[in-house]
Amino acid sequence: MRVALVAAAAALVAVLVGLAFAGSRQRLAEGTHVAGVDVGGLSRAAAVARLDQRFAEVSAKPVAFVAGNRTFTFAADQLGVEPDWAGAVAAASRAGGGIGPVRGLRRLRTRVFGAEVLPRIAVSNGALEYALDRVASGVDRRPVSAALVLRGLRVETVPERQGSGIDRELAADVLVRSLGSLERGRKVALPVEITSPPVTSALLAPAAERARVALSGPALLRGAGRSWRLSRAHIAELLTLPRAGSTRLGIGGRVADVYFRALSDSVGRPPSDAQFVVSGSGVRIAPSREGLELDIPATAGRLLRAVTRPANRVAQLKIASAAPDRTTAEARAMGIDRRLSSYKTYYAGTSDRITNLQLGVGYLDGTLVRPGGTFSLNRAIGERTLERGFRPAPVILGTEYAEEVGGGTSQVATTVFNAAWEAGLDITERHPHSLYISRYQLGRDATVYWPSLDLKFVNDTAKWVLVKGFVEYDGISVAIYGGESRRVESAADPLVVTGKVPVERIEDPTLEKGMTVVEAEGSAPTRTSATRKVYAADGTLLRSETWSTSYDGETRVVRVGTTKPVAKTKARGAKPAPREDSIPGAASTTPPTRP
Repeated sequence: MRVALVAAAAALVAVLVGLAFAGSRQRLAEGTHVAGVDVGGLSRAAAVARLDQRFAEVSAKPVAFVAGNRTFTFAADQLGVEPDWAGAVAAASRAGGGIGPVRGLRRLRTRVFGAEVLPRIAVSNGALEYALDRVASGVDRRPVSAALVLRGLRVETVPERQGSGIDRELAADVLVRSLGSLERGRKVALPVEITSPPVTSALLAPAAERARVALSGPALLRGAGRSWRLSRAHIAELLTLPRAGSTRLGIGGRVADVYFRALSDSVGRPPSDAQFVVSGSGVRIAPSREGLELDIPATAGRLLRAVTRPANRVAQLKIASAAPDRTTAEARAMGIDRRLSSYKTYYAGTSDRITNLQLGVGYLDGTLVRPGGTFSLNRAIGERTLERGFRPAPVILGTEYAEEVGGGTSQVATTVFNAAWEAGLDITERHPHSLYISRYQLGRDATVYWPSLDLKFVNDTAKWVLVKGFVEYDGISVAIYGGESRRVESAADPLVVTGKVPVERIEDPTLEKGMTVVEAEGSAPTRTSATRKVYAADGTLLRSETWSTSYDGETRVVRVGTTKPVAKTKARGAKPAPREDSIPGAASTTPPTRP
C-alpha cells in the first residue's frame, strides 16, 4: 500500500514538473542546437532564418583540407553543398514536442543536458567527384617495389617506395560534413591510406647476393664437342635482374635471345620433311630426317645455376631432337605413288607475260590436297603483285584489251583445268575466257582474276593428290599425282556461230567520202560444248558431264570516209591477236550437266 502511494506521489510530481516546463509548442526547447547554433526559444521559422543567414555568411569561405603533405581548399558553394535547415529544425521540434507533461519533461531534459541536431546535407555529385579527383591526383601514389640494377658490373639495390591514396568514401563524408557546417578557420584532415609494395629490399637480398656471385668471374658452356667462354661482361648482358615486383634472378632478354639463337644455329640441324620426288609417271619418297635443336629454356636454366655457383662454373648445353612436320611413314600413308595426268601449254606473248606464267606454276608447285579437300588456284598462287615478282602484261577485260600486273596467269589456270580434267577430278569452279582462243582445246579454257574469279577442283579420291608445276623451255606444264587412277573420255562439239559480228563505224575525215577501211576484222559470237566421262579403274562410270561455253564476238571496226582528202591514206592498224587473260563479259559457261 505504501509503495503504491509513493508511486502515485512521484507520478503527480512528474506531471506537475512537466506542466511547469511545457512551454509553447510554437517555440523550440531551451538548449536546442542545430549544427552548433543555439536556436532554443525561437520559432521554427526564426530558427531556419537564423541558420540560413549564418550559412550564407560562410558558404563562400573556403575550408582548408590536408591530405598527406598537400593542402586543398574548397568552398560550400563550389561543390553545391546545401544543408537542410528546415528538416533539422523540424527534427529538433519533434524531439521537444508531445502533449503537455511529456513535452515539459523532454524540454527539461534538453534544458539540462542540451540537444544537438545535425542537418542532412545535399551536394552536387559531379562537383564532389571533381574535388575527390583533384585530391587524389595530388596524393595518390602507387607503391614501388625494390629492384636490382647494374652499375657496370656492380649490383645495387634500389629501395622500395611506399604508396599512398585517399579513402574516397570517407573523404567524401569529411568534405561534405565540413563544408556543410557553420565553422570555418580550422584545417580538416582527409583520410589517407599508406600502402606498402610487395617486394622490399630485404626480400631482394638473396637475389642480390646471387647476382654478385654470377658476376664474380667467367663461365663455360659446353656441348657438341665444343665449348664457349662467357666473360663477366657477357654474363651481365644475359642476366635478368628482379624488378617490377619480381624476386627472381634469370637468364633472358633481347641479348640472350639473339645469343641463344646464334648458338642454336651453330650446334643444331633443321629437320627435313619427307619429299615427293617425281620422275616421269612415277613417284618416290625422299625420306625425312630428324634435326637437332638447342633446348633454350633448359640451357638457360643450366647456365643460371652454373654462374650462381662460386666454383665449377660450367654448364652443359641441352640439345634435343627436332621432328619433321612430315615423316617418311606419314608421306607413304598419303598414298601418292603415280601420275594421274599431265597437261602442257606453250609460251605466247611478251617476256613479262612469260615471266608471270613461270612464277604462277612455281608458286603452285608442290600443293597437296587431302581427300575431300579443295584446290584453289588463287590460294595456291596468291595475289599477283609487283612485290612478289609479277609484271604488267596483257589481259582482256570483257572484250577490251588492257595491261594488269599478273597478266598471263589465266594460261596457268587453263593448264591446271585441263590437268584436273584429264585426272578425272571433280572441277567445282571454272570461268572461260570472254573471247575464243584457238590454240586451246575447244571448250576447255579457263581464266582467273584476283580475288573474284577462281579455278577450283575437289580431290574426290581416297588418297592425297599432289599438284606439280614445271617450267619448260617452250611452255609450262602441270601434272597431278595421286594413288587412284581414272580413265577419262572427252569430246567437243564444233564451234557454232550464234550471232552477227558486232560492227563499229568511225567517221574518218582523212578518207574520201564513200570509202571504207576495215581496221579490225572482228569475229562473231560463238558457242561450243565439251563432254567428259570419268571411269574408275574397275570400269565403273563415276561421272558424265557436259560443259557448255559461249564466247563474245569481237567488234569489227570500220573507218568511213567523210571528205575528199588531198591524197589517199593507207589503212591504219591491224587486228590484235586474242590474248588469254580475260574477265568474262557477255561470254559465259554453263555448269556441267550430268545425267
